[in-house]
Amino acid sequence: MNTVRRLIFRTILNHVGMVALGFSALFFFIDFVEELQDLGEHNYGLLDALWTCVLLQGAHTYDLFPIALLIGSILALARMAQTSEFTILRTGGLGPGRALGLLGMLGVSAALVMVLIGNWYVPWSEQQLTLHKAQFSKRQGINLGRGGTWLREQRDVPGQSGRHVTVNVGIANNQGEFELVRIFEFDSKGHLLRRLEAKQASVEPLDKANASKGSIWHLKDVIDTQWLSRDLLGEQAALQGKQIIDEHKVATLDWHSSLTPLVVSASVLPPETMSTAALWRYTQHLATNAQAAQRYEIEFWKKTFYPLVCLVMVALALPFAYLHARSGGMSLKVFGGIMLGISFVLINHISSHLGLLHQWQPWLAAAAPSMIYLFLSMSAFIWLVRYQ
Repeated sequence: MNTVRRLIFRTILNHVGMVALGFSALFFFIDFVEELQDLGEHNYGLLDALWTCVLLQGAHTYDLFPIALLIGSILALARMAQTSEFTILRTGGLGPGRALGLLGMLGVSAALVMVLIGNWYVPWSEQQLTLHKAQFSKRQGINLGRGGTWLREQRDVPGQSGRHVTVNVGIANNQGEFELVRIFEFDSKGHLLRRLEAKQASVEPLDKANASKGSIWHLKDVIDTQWLSRDLLGEQAALQGKQIIDEHKVATLDWHSSLTPLVVSASVLPPETMSTAALWRYTQHLATNAQAAQRYEIEFWKKTFYPLVCLVMVALALPFAYLHARSGGMSLKVFGGIMLGISFVLINHISSHLGLLHQWQPWLAAAAPSMIYLFLSMSAFIWLVRYQ
């Protein structure tokens, strides 16, 4: 059995490696040609373009590995069927259950590799890519659009009802370094009490050993505006038009917040740059503060179920080991299997957008394509075992 396992694994892994290498080379070339258009702009050189292409390989690897696994497995198993190697293995005692178990082991191993890639390599490469590209934009830093990004927190003030704080960040320079920061503080009735406007801000955890305790924002070039309560001034003073706004400028100001550095970084970077654990913590923060979290919830479940795609891919490839060359049209059948796998990847990507538009349950939008294609592949496998 060990000999059979080594033979099947070695054959499949060789083909998967060749297909993955071909895909990587192709997309590296396409990315490099596209990056050549930006050479010379804002000191963007050839080495910078090459480094950008290297960083792009992280997302490409994560997206294309299941397709490479499918194509490599189909080519390997179809070749073994065409040369009667798999037929000899079947007559030697390799039953459908054992074959399914061997391919299942390979799929589980590939899924573990996908977990490592998706939770370590891809977030790191995407964050580095975002920061690297930001260095050569018209304005240094990651421009977050006209509206910037918004964060919200609730805080309790002794002797007073709860307050709500909303933070707006316009530009992210680096992890923990921001520009054009605005902080709005409201009372429980929604009245604006204070507004801080800072040109620059750096965020550090209050306790480096335990980042969940909150953060401290070091604000620079701050305009501090406070709306004084009418209860303090008196109604008569307010009716006489006396100033109820206190505004002053300070060079630096430290502002304490319950927002952790992880939450702040997650809000300014795309969901693709986050690991599964980071996505879960950020969705919990959004739900606690009554912010829309469905996009991040779908991304969380999608990243959770995505390693299972490897099991679907090897399940789609297994029936090709039971096709006989004498039945004809082997090349056409292999091409059809590859198209079926590519259609699965496309539907898997589209389902998340459909789930967001139609308000589907996030876990259902992420898991439905895998379950449907896994059922189809197992049905085809059972039919071939019984009738071929």
